[in-house]
Amino acid sequence: MRVYVPLTLPGLAEAYKTGELGSGPFVAHAVTPGLREWYASDDIEELEYAALGRAALASLRLLAAEPGAPRRRVVIAVDVADRAVSADGLEAPGEVRVAGPVPLGKAASVHVDAADADADVTAAAEALPAADGGDDDAQSVVDGAEDHELLWFATQEIANLVGGGD
Repeated sequence: MRVYVPLTLPGLAEAYKTGELGSGPFVAHAVTPGLREWYASDDIEELEYAALGRAALASLRLLAAEPGAPRRRVVIAVDVADRAVSADGLEAPGEVRVAGPVPLGKAASVHVDAADADADVTAAAEALPAADGGDDDAQSVVDGAEDHELLWFATQEIANLVGGGD
């Protein structure tokens, strides 16, 4: 099963250093029956894009909790065994728990904001608490981050993304 793991750049650097994602069970996003119902599509590519988008929002939440992290949403797509994934007890569409840890070698790709998203991602991270409280203006700011497509990177580019490349 392909899962989309929300991270920050420091989180990606830690995964690169240790060679694995997560130290125990961790939350990711995937195409689940709940996501299929929420997104109302049968197109697998659209559903995977929706799961990636849900993980990007989770990455934004990580950024809100980590003010010192560079303002870039990061999502890593990883292939894991179906038996390592469970949606039990999770309510958000597409949210799954991965038994973890997962070798970084199982990663299929990395998705990261471009530098020009910095201001919108920063504003969105700051607006999250108000948006969660029902503030429509704040929700518009959060939605503004979604206007930026995450860039696709091969896993061989992780070292450059985290500053460990030559």
